[in-house]
Amino acid sequence: MAEDAVEFQSRSLSMTLEPLLQAPLAVQIHVATVLPAALLGAFLLLWRGKGSPLHRMLGKMWMLLMVATALSSFFIHELNVWHGFSPIHILSVITIVGCYNAYRLARSGNIRAHRIAVTRTYVSGILIAGGFTLLPYRIMNQVVFSGSSAELAALIGILICIPVFFYRLPSRSKSAP
Repeated sequence: MAEDAVEFQSRSLSMTLEPLLQAPLAVQIHVATVLPAALLGAFLLLWRGKGSPLHRMLGKMWMLLMVATALSSFFIHELNVWHGFSPIHILSVITIVGCYNAYRLARSGNIRAHRIAVTRTYVSGILIAGGFTLLPYRIMNQVVFSGSSAELAALIGILICIPVFFYRLPSRSKSAP
């Protein structure tokens, strides 16, 4: 019984900021902007106060954080697939374009399309890109898991979250009156 408790404790989730503190400045800036963007974005997606002045102010802050996160990613070359860039950088371009589109759609009054653009930007820029950062041998994997065996469970949890956000997207077909 005591051996089982020791084995469980050795497998428990442990977290350390050491890999992040040793990471290049671009990675630190990236994490410093993406964490509040993830939290603020989730709050805004779930919040019922849509359209209020506070919503508009927080939405602009979220978009600035997302753009700063995407721009900082262009200085991260951990996965050097093609001249210092990797397929993950495509998500950064999608995020910048998505933020621009979401802002433009809100300004033009197309709130339904704005909501879709924001949700897709959150999913691609936070959930999908964030999921890639948790893969083994990445800095955030080391920060969150520190060699723990919980990696597979966390990745499965992220993969489960992605369809939930896509399910929340309204359908594009118009319903008959």
